[in-house]
Amino acid sequence: MQDFSHYTDLELLQLLKGGDPRPMTEIYDRYWLLLYRHALRMLHAEEEAEDVLQDIFSTLWGRVGDLNLEGSLSAFLYGMLRNKVLNRMAYHKVREDHLRSLGAFEESGEVMPDQLLRDKELARIIEEEINRLPSKMRAVFELRHREELSYREIAEQLDVTEHTVRKQISNALHILRDRLRRLGLSFSTLRLFVDII
Repeated sequence: MQDFSHYTDLELLQLLKGGDPRPMTEIYDRYWLLLYRHALRMLHAEEEAEDVLQDIFSTLWGRVGDLNLEGSLSAFLYGMLRNKVLNRMAYHKVREDHLRSLGAFEESGEVMPDQLLRDKELARIIEEEINRLPSKMRAVFELRHREELSYREIAEQLDVTEHTVRKQISNALHILRDRLRRLGLSFSTLRLFVDII
């Protein structure tokens, strides 16, 4: 296997643009730990820092053909890291505001003026997560939880076995539970909103 460790960042990018995927491993190895430490200092959560880095390297891989760097690759990667971390922090602030608002609502028993807006935003987030499910799994999930069809009815409609339907529902719930947990939302939130989205 070719050793790319002596190549400059610019040379690695040129090779990537030329269609050789191997230099991506060198870029990943060269920058992962540095970016991870930086993300961890800002986010204080290992899993979130790892998620941000996954996003960064996926974005770089997806955009490498269109990439025209004005400065260095390291500056570009740190800029992406900063933007992704700031977006997460802003999202968490909205989520925390929502949870505080929800707590106040539960204590007072009154609807707060911004409650409907927060509920709408939360429903939008859940809708996005449902839309990210694989298409067949999403179709089964929506027939079960939106159309309220039985497993047998779904199996007949999609021409699959009931076992397949049960497995798809189970997998969808597992994926959604994991994604909501990563967003800091409880799985019970999905159960509250799934009928209204």
